[in-house]
Amino acid sequence: QVQLVESGGGLVQAGGSLRLSCAASGRTGGTYAMGWFRQAPGKRRVFVAAITWSGGQTTYGDSVKGRFTLTKDNPKKTVYLQMNSLEPGDTADYYCTAAIKPIRVGEALEYDYWGQGTQVTVSS
Repeated sequence: QVQLVESGGGLVQAGGSLRLSCAASGRTGGTYAMGWFRQAPGKRRVFVAAITWSGGQTTYGDSVKGRFTLTKDNPKKTVYLQMNSLEPGDTADYYCTAAIKPIRVGEALEYDYWGQGTQVTVSS
């Protein structure tokens, strides 16, 4: 089992920045990738970003390219989502996720573990 704990959400004005963290614990040795999805009220869960654990390859959703950056700290088993130039449309619950096998990183159903989520609100 892998446990994921997110932190760093909050309220920010448009144009501002936030950094989300996701710490993994448990049987993390076989992790293939970690990522973030977000879900706004009444909408489906949408891919934000993912990073492969060994190679560090990053993939971003179209709506966040150029504004969000995903990095990882292997010894701390933590990923960080730096979110800049935030817009009201970024308002959502953000969920950290992990996969223990090769997957299509943009597909939510292919991930194995999920965190509880952290709320991000961007005011205009």
